[in-house]
Amino acid sequence: MLATTSESPKIEETALLATAAVQDNLTIEDFMANPPDNMEWVDGQLVEKNGATLKHGKIQSSLGCAWANYRTFSKQGGEFYISPPCRTNRQVRRPDVAYLTPELVAQFGDVPTLPQSFPLVAEIVSPTDIAEDVFLKAQEYLTSSCQEVWLVFPESHLVFVVTQNQILGFRAGETVSTQQILAGFTIAVDELLA
Repeated sequence: MLATTSESPKIEETALLATAAVQDNLTIEDFMANPPDNMEWVDGQLVEKNGATLKHGKIQSSLGCAWANYRTFSKQGGEFYISPPCRTNRQVRRPDVAYLTPELVAQFGDVPTLPQSFPLVAEIVSPTDIAEDVFLKAQEYLTSSCQEVWLVFPESHLVFVVTQNQILGFRAGETVSTQQILAGFTIAVDELLA
């Protein structure tokens, strides 16, 4: 049977409803097994990770490359990722940049979603982000096996390094350094945010 023009919207509506129903029935385990691109699992809902700009992408790439180059130079091993999915105690998040130690690469290197937080993560704050939410996300990572979170505020030219015991702030003209993971890495805030 051929669909007439008046029947087409009903067919499209049915397809959209079927897609929504599949997403509504998606469990966190399903999400972890096959994580959709640019999506996070937050409070039982699929949430699109948005707000990225060209500047955001440039900083994300620069930091990832700097961490990866230092890892190679210092022979510390491990792997770097851009927006990889990882499970926290309650959610599945996608940090902008993440580092996995050699030991964790050996243990989890091929899983579709890391079943814990990465030891070192960075979030580049987008213009649409709320600062309170960004710091809460850092705490979420830290309660899920993460040891160090970098919060990069491009417009304010600030970088906060958050660990279980401290929050350090760095601004333009200063040099930010890792505190617990990827020992010895430093980068000028101006270079990172250039």
